Amino acid sequence: MRRIAFLIRFALVAAASSGIETALGDPIYVDQGPNWKAEDRADYYTRDQGSRLINLTWLRALKTKDGQPFLSDGLTRYGFLPNPGNSANLPVGLHTTGPAGSQMVGITCSACHTRQVEVEGKTYRIDGGPAFMDFQEFLSDLDKAVGDVTASETAFAAFAEAVSQPATPSAADVAALRQRVDAWHRRFHAFVAGTLPPVGWGPGRLDAVGIIFNRISGTDVGPPPDFLIKENMRFATAPVRYPFLWNTPMQNQTDWAGFVLNGNRVFALARNTGQALAFANFEPKRSGLFFDYANSINFDGLERLEKLILKMGPPKWPREWPPIDSKLADEGQKLYKTHCSDGCHEKEEIHALRDLFATTWETPLKNVGTDTHQFDELGWRVKTGALKGAGTPGVARDLKEEDYAVHMMFSAVAGTILNYKLSRGSELGAGDGFGSSLPRNGQIARSESPLPASPAPARASTEPPSAQPSGPPESLTIEPWTFFKRTLKRGEYEARVLEGIWAAAPYLHNGSVPTLAELLVPPAKRMSQFKIGARYDTKNVGVDVTQEGPNRPLTDCSDLNSGNSRCGHDYGTRLSDDEKKALLEYLKKL
Repeated sequence: MRRIAFLIRFALVAAASSGIETALGDPIYVDQGPNWKAEDRADYYTRDQGSRLINLTWLRALKTKDGQPFLSDGLTRYGFLPNPGNSANLPVGLHTTGPAGSQMVGITCSACHTRQVEVEGKTYRIDGGPAFMDFQEFLSDLDKAVGDVTASETAFAAFAEAVSQPATPSAADVAALRQRVDAWHRRFHAFVAGTLPPVGWGPGRLDAVGIIFNRISGTDVGPPPDFLIKENMRFATAPVRYPFLWNTPMQNQTDWAGFVLNGNRVFALARNTGQALAFANFEPKRSGLFFDYANSINFDGLERLEKLILKMGPPKWPREWPPIDSKLADEGQKLYKTHCSDGCHEKEEIHALRDLFATTWETPLKNVGTDTHQFDELGWRVKTGALKGAGTPGVARDLKEEDYAVHMMFSAVAGTILNYKLSRGSELGAGDGFGSSLPRNGQIARSESPLPASPAPARASTEPPSAQPSGPPESLTIEPWTFFKRTLKRGEYEARVLEGIWAAAPYLHNGSVPTLAELLVPPAKRMSQFKIGARYDTKNVGVDVTQEGPNRPLTDCSDLNSGNSRCGHDYGTRLSDDEKKALLEYLKKL
């Protein structure tokens, strides 16, 4: 036995000294069905969808606040997950594209939709699960890191030296690089200053609607040289929990507020295109009678990602964890049918023309008394800039000079897809990332004035400033397609099929309830704050609130529009303790 132990230790030391990673620290991949294979996972982690964030050599040359390389820990300090298969030391969800020496770093959907939890010292990876990553802190630190290298000639000279290795840059090379970095940073800083709220979203949440609206209306449609309309951007103050992706393609509607149509291949492509526009290059302009929706979106990548998600099954409760009590779960199934499934979370199939004969699942929109703040963003009105008059006959109506940001998104998505399908319009190269860092006429304007501070948050409104109502609206009629109008109501959110719900904590759309057990507590008695992190509570089914980690402060039912209200979903809260235990046991099986 001693000899065997010695040989094992020797093998581990030898592996470590040779640079070979041992399996001791590797995550355990949760069973997600027979169709989800290792090669699918690897593809999902790095598949390019057209995002173009920043030049890889620039990112490698940046420093953290304490002087370490920005990529020193593979960005795991923000909650990104390690991806040993990435040779650039990028985490899951960040990828490179382009020829060697000029590669670009982009973001793909796995960055926000891959989860890792910890139970009894072991880590478990759940593909498609909501991440615990702090995206706001990442964006803010990236902005500061680039700002630091442009703060002085000395700092920039060191940065230019690192970017140009192994060669030594000439003075002309440094000057040209400085112009490119300044152009990138003016746009990125304006976006960060106009989008990120003073109080951070925290790990596990993101205001994707605010990001997409600000990117399209605030950074892509203004006048040259930077194409910014800063007054269009508003603080994104309605963060939501990253949704889980398994069974997403089967919903009839999607996004938390259910304002995005889903359920067939065209709608799925539109959904993914809108998401990709958050960090893709996008330069719309009128070209004669038509609009050119020039973009960097990788449509082959989007279609491949959709096929991957269709293969991804809901995660199964790991065998290594406390076993599920089948008898108790059977009792819980009856309670689930009475209190959860009927009218809300049942798997009701409807015909939605996903393919010619296939069906999809109905996604009921319900107001169950939860936080209402996301609705305010759907009422944002913006100047349409270069997209004024843009529309797609029969699909997206023409945009007015001032219009809803949500309609601007619909128009941008429809036009971009149509250009792709008709092979019309321009494909943008990578440039330097984050939209177009170079003006269309090829000239770069060097700004000597300091970059602006964060603007005051603008008030969201469904009417022009001259006709603003005295209070926030309770409903809003939108036209996702010209042949289809929908009325959205404040406080309504999608009620999804709950397969794999045990792996999606914290709960409610804004992530304000840490466990399923806490969701069965009357809203007024729920926790006013809790710790957020990867440690998992198998008993209460969700986030372990006793772990070390950032605190998530919450508001009660007196402020439903705070973005952080823990109120609502008052279902099953009056069950007995034994009934609640049975219901939780069944929810582990879904």
